Amino acid sequence: MGRIFVVDLEGRSYRCKFCKTQLALADEVVSRAFHCRRGKAYLFNNVVNITIGAQEERVMLSGMHTVADIFCCWCGQLLGWNYEKSQKHKEGKFVLERWRIVDGLDSEFYIDTHPTTTSDVEDA
Repeated sequence: MGRIFVVDLEGRSYRCKFCKTQLALADEVVSRAFHCRRGKAYLFNNVVNITIGAQEERVMLSGMHTVADIFCCWCGQLLGWNYEKSQKHKEGKFVLERWRIVDGLDSEFYIDTHPTTTSDVEDA
């Protein structure tokens, strides 16, 4: 295994909740209206300091999508997923689950315990 190089971001950023590694700039948020199994999630144009897992077909509320899980490059925690083949406006974008990230001020986000069912949550 080699040395891990971490990208430092300038400006307000979102970080891994578990190790505080920077993941994305606040300016990269496309939508705050996504949902996952455990609640809300954010859709980003770009994220850094991640590793991408294998592509797989997943059935979500909006249909079948080709996605790949994304993990923190430092601590290895699952953070969300990347849309590989999907609806055009989602392709190449990244979803970070809110309960797995903190903002640059080290304050945790509010975790909504009553998620709605109007987005791409995986069918259990």
